[in-house]
Parts: sequence; C-alpha cells; structure tokens
Amino acid sequence: MLFKLIGGRIYDPANSVSGAVRDIYVEDGKIIAARPDARADETYDITGKIVMAGAIDPHTHIGGGKMTIARALLPEDHRGDPVTRTKLTRAGSGRSVPSTHVTGYRYAEMGYTSCFEPAMLPANARQAHMEMGDTPMVDKGAFVMLGSDDYFLRQLAAKEDFAAIKDYVAWTMHAAQAIAVKVVNPGGISAFKFNQRKLDLDQEHVYYHVTPRQIILTLARALEELGVVHPLHIHGCNLGIPGNIETTLDTIRAAEGLRIHMTHTQFLSYGTEGEKKFSSGAARLCELAAKHPNVSIDVGQVLFGQTCTASGDSMRQFAISRSASPKKPVIMDIECDAGCGVVPMRYRDKSFVNAMQWVIGLETFLLFDDPWRIFLTTDHPNGAPFFFYPHLIRLLMDKSFRDDALQKINPDAQAQAEVLKSITREYTLDEIAILTRAGPARSLGLQDRGHLGVGAAADITIYTDNPDREAMFATPDYVFKGGELVVKKGKVVKVVQGATHVMRPGYDKGIERKLDAYFDRYGTVRMQNFKLADEEIVRGDNGAIIVQPTGARAA
Repeated sequence: MLFKLIGGRIYDPANSVSGAVRDIYVEDGKIIAARPDARADETYDITGKIVMAGAIDPHTHIGGGKMTIARALLPEDHRGDPVTRTKLTRAGSGRSVPSTHVTGYRYAEMGYTSCFEPAMLPANARQAHMEMGDTPMVDKGAFVMLGSDDYFLRQLAAKEDFAAIKDYVAWTMHAAQAIAVKVVNPGGISAFKFNQRKLDLDQEHVYYHVTPRQIILTLARALEELGVVHPLHIHGCNLGIPGNIETTLDTIRAAEGLRIHMTHTQFLSYGTEGEKKFSSGAARLCELAAKHPNVSIDVGQVLFGQTCTASGDSMRQFAISRSASPKKPVIMDIECDAGCGVVPMRYRDKSFVNAMQWVIGLETFLLFDDPWRIFLTTDHPNGAPFFFYPHLIRLLMDKSFRDDALQKINPDAQAQAEVLKSITREYTLDEIAILTRAGPARSLGLQDRGHLGVGAAADITIYTDNPDREAMFATPDYVFKGGELVVKKGKVVKVVQGATHVMRPGYDKGIERKLDAYFDRYGTVRMQNFKLADEEIVRGDNGAIIVQPTGARAA
C-alpha cells in the first residue's frame, strides 16, 4: 500500500529539516523517496500541520514486577481513568500506574510509538517482557540491571580477567533480551542486604570490598568495548539525599571520558544551601556536563499530584518509605540479583521539598545547552505519570506559563528559584523534536526510528499548530505506527503490536560452563531456564524482535 502526506511542515532534526513544507510518501510501512507520479492508495492533506517522527520515551517503567506491585498497592488509582472494552480496546484502568493496555493506548494517543523500560532485573526478565508484550501500540526494549548482582561482584572482588567480565555482561544482555545496561546505586542494593545503609562513590562494599567507582568504570568500559550503542545508564549513589550533587559531579569525573548516561538527574542534583539545607545543584551539573561530551542525561521531572515511586534501589526506597502517601510501601529482596522498592508518593506544590524538586528539574532542562544529550522524561511513574509530558513541554516552551506556575508553588521555594526566574529560554519545536525523537533514537542506536528520512519506519505523528503547546502535544491529529493509522484526533482507531528491540554483542560461550555451575549452587532456577528464548517474546507479543547492530553509534 502506498499513501502520501501532503503539505505538512516537517520537523526532522536528524535530517536537518526544520519546518520545511514537504510531502511524505509511505509504502509497506517505510518512508520512501518522493514519487509524485505514483498513484497513491490514500492521500492525507495535512497542509499547515506539524509533522514529526513518532515520539520515543527512553526511560519509562512499563514492565517488570515492580509495576505489578504498584498496581496492587493502589486500587484507588484504578478508578481514576477507566477504559471500557470496545471493539478496538480492552478494558483497563489506572492513572499513576496504568494497566498494560491503557499504557499503550495513552502513549499512542500522545504520539509516542516507542518506549523503553530502564530497569529490568535479569531474574525478572521474563515477567518484564510479558508485561511489555502485553502493552500494545508501541515498540519496546529494556535495559538489564547489573552492578549489584552477586556473580558480577564476585568477579570484581576476585579481580577476574576483564575479558571474562565482558563475556558475563554480554551473556546477560542475551539471556535477558536487553538493548542496554543500567546500574542502579552501584553496589548499594547489594550492600543494603548486608545492613549497609549508605555507599558513596569511593566507599567499599562491606562484603565484596569493591567501590561504586570500580563498578561504574568496569561496566562502562565493557559496554564500550562490546559496541553497545547506549552508554552505561547510571542511577547514581545517594539518590534523593541533600548534598548528592557532589557525588553526581564526582561520578561524571570518574568516568574518565568513557560514555555514560546519568539518568533522572533531578533526583541527583540536590545541594545543601539555604536555611532549609536543600537547594538546586542544576547549574553545577549543567556546567560540568557541558565540558564532558561523553555524558548525556535525562531529567526525571517532578510534577505535582499523586504517583507511585518504583525502583530497584531498595536502599533509597527504604529511606523514603516514611514519606509514603498513602502509607503502604513495599521493600523487597530479589534473589542474588538486586532488590525492589515501591513507595506511593504525592508531590505537593505547597511542599518546600517537592516544589524545589520541580524547580531543579526545570532548571536542568533550561540550562543544559545541548538538546542532543538531554531527554524528556518524568522517570514514569517516579516523578510523574508519563501523560504529564504535554504539560511539561508547555513549561519548557512557554515562559509566561512557566512564570505563572512558579507563582503558585511554596513561597520559600519561590525565593530560592532566582535562577529559574531569570531564564528566558523557551524551547523550540526543533528542540522538542530532538528531546523526544531524534536524540533518544541516536542514543539507543535505533537507526530507522526517530526520523522521517527515506528508509525510516513510518512512525509518524501529526499535530495542529497551537500556541497552547500542552493542548497541541496532548492530542495529535494523526499517529501512524509502521505505516498504519492508529490514532485519529487523539483517539485509538486501530490496535497494533510493536516490536521488541534488543542488542546482542558477541561473547565467548565458554562462560556458560562457569555460569551453569554457579546457578546450580546459588540459583533457584537452572541456567538454561534463566535465559529468555526468542519464541517467548514473539509468541507473547505477537510482534517481532529487531536486533539492533552493535557499534553503530552516530558521529
């Protein structure tokens, strides 16, 4: 089938197109070169409308046991946004933690066509992929968690040959069907099991006698040498603690030029200035990151309202559990791999701390000068549910709207927000297209996503230009997924299944002899049962697996 979109204003930063009026031709799910003389099966006149690639969320918790726990914890949340069963959609519910089907529908209705789960435990990979497979409308992928798992820490403690460590990292990516690797509170989740309540960058793990710095450098170097495109995704030490900006800056310096991605930096950019000993470190973060082109970040913006924090960082989740709202946190161990903490949370604009978190996130967005190295996230659901993205985009694009919102927050936080007040920057449509499309695609190695060039998958979102950017980005006119019209005027008109993206770096399969013995001695499943087969994902998702090439980083 051949169809064309005519008269749209194209924003495609990956191909240096900014608002040019061009026609787009689509055949068999791909964007093709212009064929003006060809007879199209269908033509969409989108004159004057804004056209972007389908949006990509590079960090959203949509799969894994922690989300199932969160849904069970908050039955009251299920009443917030019910979806009734229709000929197209299945019934579902939930706002801060939507059910799997509702998650897919809501993402597509905002113009998103790909979403990536950033915290998949190897031991829980099967569960994570089942939940992602149950999420329609979007492509998926997951980052496997390493850095607090017993086998890896034993390797570091024993000073094993680096080639063996690389083999283990690559084997884990294969076994868990991952596209990237994440480290969460490096070594800290494990240390918490040994009653260690804090583990700073150069502090030794009480049992393995390795430091977070060693863990980060080892994993970052391993991924670099394996050719994994996305840098080591780092949830740093001391998350949520006043003064943690010092550790965050030290972590950037500690990378020694290796590529790293610092995630949800809002939670890692807290100073201790002012009467309340809680202040913004956003300016310092942005200043240092500007000098280190090896570093990319996402923000994890806090927005006000009810949500639920869910993280593998059981150490830090335990620490914030006293602030749970409602008071029903869950902190748990997960075999030898890691842990999990699920803590319901209500962010209040009149709370000094919550208001400062809001300020810190916005300052980070507005002070960071390279849109290719910063991605738009709320760390769904930790900072806010993902469907708050249109509101966040308006805060970034509209200074007067941002200033009005600033006047409504806690007065003490207002008084400390002089930097935010002074910033006149307003994001452009080009920059939003980079933050939400081209940048994440480049970082993840998705060569045919995030752009509208010839050969790209026909994941396309079309908006009516509206000065109210929140309304504009909340309700696209059309969303195409793989060349199929799936959303019209903000409502699902066809349900499709997305593909699962993985990356498979090479490794010496001889490592399985040692792993087989390790699983027999310490695991609750055999090694062969631990590994996730292709057939399990394809059968569960009714979709496909797309193997992204290693070593395919953009210049």
